[in-house]
Amino acid sequence: MDSFAPVILCTLCGDTGLQIVERSDGSRAARDCACRIERRISRRLAQANIPARFNACTLESFRTDHEAEEEHYLSIARFKARKFVETFAPGSTETGILFTGSIGVGKTHLAVAILKALIEQRGVNGVFYEYQELLKKIQNSYNKHVQATELEVLAPVFKAEVLVIDELGATKPTEWVWDTVSHILNKRYNDRKLTIITTNLPNLPPIGLNLATSLSSDARLAAARETLGDRIGERMRSRLQEMCVVVDMQGADFRQTVNRARLG
Repeated sequence: MDSFAPVILCTLCGDTGLQIVERSDGSRAARDCACRIERRISRRLAQANIPARFNACTLESFRTDHEAEEEHYLSIARFKARKFVETFAPGSTETGILFTGSIGVGKTHLAVAILKALIEQRGVNGVFYEYQELLKKIQNSYNKHVQATELEVLAPVFKAEVLVIDELGATKPTEWVWDTVSHILNKRYNDRKLTIITTNLPNLPPIGLNLATSLSSDARLAAARETLGDRIGERMRSRLQEMCVVVDMQGADFRQTVNRARLG
């Protein structure tokens, strides 16, 4: 027995990555083996920059067992997320999702779950960025001791078929922040690329504009704190309404109830 004989891991293709199949007309052709497809999916998931904390997030694991009103909001959100994945057509879907609502209700969970499902089921390439982390990476590229340039940092942001931006507006706005956000969102809009966004801020115009418009009492109450329009500018907030379907999620902070840290 030859102890140095190679170990064949895939019995379908002999580790070549290709399967020979016979067509109905009797001819033969090669197609990707399941093992090659699985390796491609694993590689794309690894490149998607999904934080380890969210690796287990799926549409199936998203919980909606809250109070009746909260469950209504969250069940609708999960339904829309599933429908989004089911109807997604690579190369022809450009309308993304903007998840809004209070903290801890699962906006990031659903955004990551959609990204993972699209990679696994539709074969897309996608990437996840936490908003503040992305801005810091761009700023760091201006350091002369850092080799990566701004264009190199932004390349995967622009090229990704699906981009997730988590906690949009979490950073206090400056002219540079406004310009950077506008550059990213406008580029993806013009390139007809799909973007999924989460934000903890009310999806409303800047507070100054709110006071000058006839908003409902609930909207005025929400506008008592800073809005998405305050943080990214009303022009870009307006652009998001065209780029994304808005899904509002309301409920108690899951992290402070079910998922609260405990000893023992």
